[in-house]
Amino acid sequence: MCGGLLLGSGASALNVRVLVAAAPQLTVRVAAPAPAPGALNVPGAPTPAPLPVQAWTVGASGTQLTLNGQPTGSESLYLPPSPGSVVEIAGKAYRGGVQLRAEKGGVQGINVVDLEDYLRGVVPAEMPASWPSAAVQAQAVIARTYVTARINPATPYDTCATETCQVYGGIAAEKPLADAAIAATRAQVVAFGGKAASTYFSSDSGGFTASSAEVWGKELPYLVAKADPFSAGSPRARWQLEVPLGRVQEAAGNAGVRVGALRSVTVTRVSESGRPLEITFVGASGTGKLTGASAGGFVRALGASGTRVTLAGLNPLVLSGSGSGHGVGLSQYGALGLANAGYSHLHVLGFYYPGTQLATLSADAGPARPALAVQAALPVPPLGQVWAAAHAQRAAPELLAAAPGFTP
Repeated sequence: MCGGLLLGSGASALNVRVLVAAAPQLTVRVAAPAPAPGALNVPGAPTPAPLPVQAWTVGASGTQLTLNGQPTGSESLYLPPSPGSVVEIAGKAYRGGVQLRAEKGGVQGINVVDLEDYLRGVVPAEMPASWPSAAVQAQAVIARTYVTARINPATPYDTCATETCQVYGGIAAEKPLADAAIAATRAQVVAFGGKAASTYFSSDSGGFTASSAEVWGKELPYLVAKADPFSAGSPRARWQLEVPLGRVQEAAGNAGVRVGALRSVTVTRVSESGRPLEITFVGASGTGKLTGASAGGFVRALGASGTRVTLAGLNPLVLSGSGSGHGVGLSQYGALGLANAGYSHLHVLGFYYPGTQLATLSADAGPARPALAVQAALPVPPLGQVWAAAHAQRAAPELLAAAPGFTP
């Protein structure tokens, strides 16, 4: 999995490599258990180099790493995970081990951690652990699926620790209720075509999920636009944003619209989910358009929390919207609504990823891309029942009034 100098030995069968820090130099501490003295092995060297038991500072000199100011002759250092091991990387504690890589004159700190332990630092960072267990269990499954699809020994690391990937807070983020949801769904993933599905999610769909095609230009049969009556009651269920003309002009220019002083900005075509697919700009020197993902990008550049919006006025440009995030796949507030209505985590998954299957990671998957054992199709609650249940818990049906093609 990892090359370079070896600190210690022994590793879990299915590990995730998470980029958690990058800096000119990093301080690494071994919290428990400490590696044995003399365990730092330099391949080809006649005698082992000594290993600092408490802590070490890793820097870079050219393409090589330094250890406590001394050259290592290698571009990487690796402390494999072992049962109960904890490392502190740049002041944050993580389960497992660490790989350190020289990269562009600096050092990358990569936490090498068992998949299930990794989830303990992800799930409560992405969803409140106090939410109903079905919602948290659904979050655990999609988080596991997300990273399973990205395990690739051919790359320097599998995922990062920020919102660009999945938020991973390490040990400080762990919560007992989230741990229970992870344990209850151990090894479960969402599958499509025998492979881990792309389990995108956002905070709140605004009452109608977006398709992957309209947001990213990539069509996947289980990431479709569909009515989502349970996504209601979130802090961003309905919102309004006023943007000064100067900022609108700047955002349009950054998106490549060159029409001179703006005279109007209007949505001229919407997607099946009610999100802008085409925005037309009329200016002093002509007319321009943004289409597809570029239209959504313009809306986000204005500071909108989501892209299910209408536009009015010009100075200011008034955005009236519902929801938060891209809207593709699972809506976290929708999962909350389904869980409150008594649906299981499997129903939540089946509703947001229609046509997918429940699968489990094979025990003998090994360190490469994990193998899946498909179990069964995920159940989908009938939309009529979902709508009735949403009504019963006052899930703001007016949010669906502008949803194309939906009749309660």
